[in-house]
Amino acid sequence: MLYWLLDYLRQEFMIPGLGAFSYITVRAAMAAGLALVISIIFGKRIIRLLQKLQLGETIREGIGLEGHKAKAGTPSMGGLIIILAIVVPSILWMNPTNVYGWMILFVVIALGAVGFLDDYIKIIKKDKDGLMGRFKLVGQVSVGIILGVFLYFYPDFSEYNTITTIPFVKDANLNYAFLGEELGWLIYIPVVVFIITGVSNAVNLTDGLDGLAAGTTAIAGMALGLLAYVSGRVDYSGYLDLIFLPGVGELAIFAAALVGACFGFLWYNTYPAQVFMGDTGSLALGGTIGAFALMVHKELLLPILCGVFVMETLSVIIQTTWFKYTKRKYGEGRRVFLMAPLHHHFEKQGWAEPKIVVRFWIIAVMLAVITVVTLKLR
Repeated sequence: MLYWLLDYLRQEFMIPGLGAFSYITVRAAMAAGLALVISIIFGKRIIRLLQKLQLGETIREGIGLEGHKAKAGTPSMGGLIIILAIVVPSILWMNPTNVYGWMILFVVIALGAVGFLDDYIKIIKKDKDGLMGRFKLVGQVSVGIILGVFLYFYPDFSEYNTITTIPFVKDANLNYAFLGEELGWLIYIPVVVFIITGVSNAVNLTDGLDGLAAGTTAIAGMALGLLAYVSGRVDYSGYLDLIFLPGVGELAIFAAALVGACFGFLWYNTYPAQVFMGDTGSLALGGTIGAFALMVHKELLLPILCGVFVMETLSVIIQTTWFKYTKRKYGEGRRVFLMAPLHHHFEKQGWAEPKIVVRFWIIAVMLAVITVVTLKLR
């Protein structure tokens, strides 16, 4: 909303310097700074409120990690801090007429609500299982369907929604509409649902160590913000041989707010954590990363950019599958990893929690760099 106000003041009163706020880079910097301030200042108050309400984390018995027992009672539902710090700066600094901005805000709020309901059942209702898996899936799938319908049929996006350039292979395209313009949505919308559901659950699995999910999400957010900015500029997209997506550059402001919010949350979430994001934060962040990649037509880069999340998810799938197979064949379940997800495997090996988190951050940075470099390698 400040975008309109500052533009009005510039035109009506000719106040010098206000023209700078028409630039995405300036507004992105303001959004990042405001998100950081909100998450640090209001985050402290929210943590105190959560402590007062005794909304602390419950550690499952028998998980075999001694260091995690000390975390019992740490305030959870800290994802509220992240969502607040994302939504407020985005509304203030993005162009209110930009539909991409409103759609990405819908995703973060809707999935945050699903995660909040799960946390509410776990913490307040004292049900350790939380929201039943099928109901959580219904929420994720519903968000994916709404987003998929929007992206496929929205007029300003529909011109580009059938083509996604395959990384490294110039002029090789994946055509979602090979069934014809009338039936292309039968392919595209399920793809969107799969990405939203998959990435949101992957971040949820990664959120097991202090600062791990928030840090890796911030790194992915920086890369996506850059991709949105160059895709929204006709000069940069032309030079890099990318699809020019009018209006998508405004998402760089959202990405800046996302990064600022995650960094501010890390103020309280780094080891030893004073607050956990809970499903409120992890589902919202994961779904947002997936939605953002879809909006800038870089969904095929998600396995690289979100490599840490992919490794964590695969470790759970491999562990579960192998355990069930060996139990059926030998009568006793066997494990590939000492414990899944993968970060717990390293904990069982004796690695200190901060060391695991920082090393995963380093891997995330390398993967983000590779993701951005693919723009030129094509």
